[in-house]
Amino acid sequence: MKAVLMKAAGSPEVLQLQEVPTPSIPLDNTQLLVRLVAAGINPIDTKLRKRGTFYPDQMPAILGCDGAGVVEAVGAGVQKFRPGDAVYFCYGGLGGHQGNYAEYTVVDERFVARKPASVSFAEAAAAPLVLITAWEALYERGRLEPGERVLIHAGAGGVGHVAIQLAKLKNAAVATTVSTPEKADFVQQLGADYPIFYKQTDFVQATLDWTDGGGVDLAFDTVGGETFQKTFPAVRVYGDIVTILEPDANTVWKTARNRNLRIGLELMLTPMLLGMDESLQHHGEILEQCANWMEQGKLKIQVNHQFPLKDAAKAHELIETGAIAGKIVLLISDE
Repeated sequence: MKAVLMKAAGSPEVLQLQEVPTPSIPLDNTQLLVRLVAAGINPIDTKLRKRGTFYPDQMPAILGCDGAGVVEAVGAGVQKFRPGDAVYFCYGGLGGHQGNYAEYTVVDERFVARKPASVSFAEAAAAPLVLITAWEALYERGRLEPGERVLIHAGAGGVGHVAIQLAKLKNAAVATTVSTPEKADFVQQLGADYPIFYKQTDFVQATLDWTDGGGVDLAFDTVGGETFQKTFPAVRVYGDIVTILEPDANTVWKTARNRNLRIGLELMLTPMLLGMDESLQHHGEILEQCANWMEQGKLKIQVNHQFPLKDAAKAHELIETGAIAGKIVLLISDE
């Protein structure tokens, strides 16, 4: 099969399209052989490419956590899927198990969900990592309740644009930071109540004005760096802030402590890194629920750029600009 290999860490040019053996599945297990139609591109892919994977002794590596495709073969223990079923999932691509920048992969059925019939393979492939991240951050770390007020940073981004929709599905009120009028229009189409132009406006003061001085119940930081610390005073006393980035070593925690904030750290890759199969099964369950919402028209994935598999390096160059809205996808085969 064709796959994009990374033989060493470095610039996007280290990603090279080559022929590699097609994986196979043992007949007595619960694994699926999936013919991949599309693979999602995420910032974690570029970080692993630049810095090296989590498993440097297992090189070369095939990156790509997100995939969507068609089941080609099933193990004897498989119960939910049959050959010909369309599926999507987040599994592999960290340097151990093969990722999805390839024509085929193997994944356990427990970690997989049916692809919504109403969305394309490209949209499905763009969805898993950001959906699971936003779900865990809002619903599990942040314990979001109906009627609460939420501040979501970078609402037009990959994680942000699905976080807005998941928050609205909980009947929350959503403020979100954006950089341009076009992005403001985009997030409002998704249901955001209050776009904040953070380059022209103090987002903390804007948030406090929006909440009559009290602060939001939950802030979701998808940016990191100084934005995380700056957000503390925008959160109500005894409120929550969840970040998907590692807090900077120089973070000053005084405001967070004085306001008695509950700090949540969200890394949806933890189950893969620690081999936690039950949690990976929960990821499959999250994707099943999100598939239902997508089919009902309640949840949409914005794919703004598509590249053929051979142009994975160009896709990495684009995502590293940090200026795009929505998601980037690799198209692997026609379907």
